[in-house]
Amino acid sequence: MNKRIILVMIALVSLLSGCASVPMASLDADNRAKQFNVDSNKANIYLYRDESMGGAIAMPVALDGHIAGKTGSKTYFYWSVEPGEHEITSLTENTARIKVIAKAGQNHFIWQEVKMGLWTARSQLHEVSDEKGKKAVSDCKLIESEI
Repeated sequence: MNKRIILVMIALVSLLSGCASVPMASLDADNRAKQFNVDSNKANIYLYRDESMGGAIAMPVALDGHIAGKTGSKTYFYWSVEPGEHEITSLTENTARIKVIAKAGQNHFIWQEVKMGLWTARSQLHEVSDEKGKKAVSDCKLIESEI
C-alpha cells in the first residue's frame, strides 16, 4: 500500500513539474514589454506566472470577460488598457478573480499563484508591487494574447 502512495505522489510531481505549451510572442515584443514604458493616457497590466509547479498545466486567463489565452510556467501576459476597473479571471480547478483599478501612466502587476488542487491545479491572483512584479516579469517570457 505504501508503494502505491509513493508511486502516485511521484506521478503527480512529474505531471505538475512538466511544461505546458502556450503560444509565445516574439522576442522583440517580449523585450519591448520588459521596458515597462506606459503611455500617459493608458495603463499597463502584466499578469505573470513565475512558478515551475504545475508547469504541465496550461491555465486559461480572461481579461474583462474575454479569453486572452493560457499561461504556462515562467510566462506572462501584457495588456495596455484604458484607465478604470478591469477584471482578470484565472480559470483553473477553481475560478480566481481580481479587480484592478488601472491608473493612467502606471503599470499594474498580477501574480497568478499556482496551488495544488484535488484533480488539477488551482490558482489565486494577487496584485503585487512594481518592484516584485518587474523582477518576476523579467524572469518570464511573453505569451501572445488573443485580445
